[in-house]
Amino acid sequence: MHINSLRKIKNLKNKIVFLRSDFNVPIIEGKIQDDYKISQGLETIEWLVTRGARVIIATHLAKPSGWQKEFSLKPIARRLQLLLKRPVKFLPGVIEDKVKTTIAKMKEGEIVMLENLRFYSGEYDNDLRFAKTLATGVDIYVNDAFAVSHRQQASVVAIKKYLPAYAGFLLEKELRALLKVARPRKPLVVVMGGVKASTKTPLISKLYLQATYILLGGAMANDFLKYQGYPVGRSLVHADQEPVVKKFFSGKKLKKKIMLPSDVLVQNKKGMVRISLVADVKKDECILDIGPQTIAAYADIIKTAQTLVWNGPLGKFEDKPFRHGTIAVATLIAARSSGLAYGLVGGGETVDALKLTKMIQYVDWISTAGGAMLTYLSGEAMPGLQKIIY
Repeated sequence: MHINSLRKIKNLKNKIVFLRSDFNVPIIEGKIQDDYKISQGLETIEWLVTRGARVIIATHLAKPSGWQKEFSLKPIARRLQLLLKRPVKFLPGVIEDKVKTTIAKMKEGEIVMLENLRFYSGEYDNDLRFAKTLATGVDIYVNDAFAVSHRQQASVVAIKKYLPAYAGFLLEKELRALLKVARPRKPLVVVMGGVKASTKTPLISKLYLQATYILLGGAMANDFLKYQGYPVGRSLVHADQEPVVKKFFSGKKLKKKIMLPSDVLVQNKKGMVRISLVADVKKDECILDIGPQTIAAYADIIKTAQTLVWNGPLGKFEDKPFRHGTIAVATLIAARSSGLAYGLVGGGETVDALKLTKMIQYVDWISTAGGAMLTYLSGEAMPGLQKIIY
């Protein structure tokens, strides 16, 4: 894999650089709850600024429909300025004349941040006219937003029609980290959980040839349990996934690789919680976490791994009584990483679980992406990487 890295640009002095970042961080009542994504993007910005570039930072926040005050990037611009210890001028608009005038007057090493790109329908539509507006007067495009590089959006795809495109340092690190999974040290153990089964099954299809074991939990495990004839009660299942699940059990080798929970934590309609063998789940019960027997079995497998990939909690992690399985697995993966195994983790709730262990620093790579990581590892198209990797 060849990456058209930012390092290849010989002269950045006075160049106007459009930097597509991913600063989509949680904000409640105007206060940033976690600035990890912002801090991860600092290296690229510092590199550009110290070499005399004039930097236009563009990002998105949430999925607004038109302009919505609560999704303004003003708090993000303030936090970025604090972290950089440099002025960051926030421009409350993208296509207005005053914004373009301000950009034209920028001096060497200055930084401006545009308003939320997703306030504009042209961004969602990958509109060429909107992309051309963003590119007007700009010399270089840099993508440092791996998390949206699977999206067909104007600031990720269409803009490259008008500008030479390069990878920022965070994007480059993400790609090199994922390459270690594409060419893993074995045993390779993949842990998959979460609700969105449809986004995980393509990755299982891609990795099962190389994986030694695939450990399943969360709602997606319910689909596999149901297919095998186990009762799942009122648990969340995805009827449209049955043909995909069927394929996984068509061969003996693959069947042996997929590990399912043997016991689970269930809750009935009255709120009563108990540990149940998967064969004994009742009609009025819902599976909400993996059980102690499953945790022990998964632990034995994780302890053998030389490469670990994890995406998605193994239970209803947002509710405290049902996060034990996820925390246990998070602790095991962190303990195995940084030496004994190469550990790669991605996805918002997955990273949140790791933080609770106080061991997140031991995991080799924490991806800023969830969906994009799955898309890339699944071998699916990443339009945001075209013209950047080859």
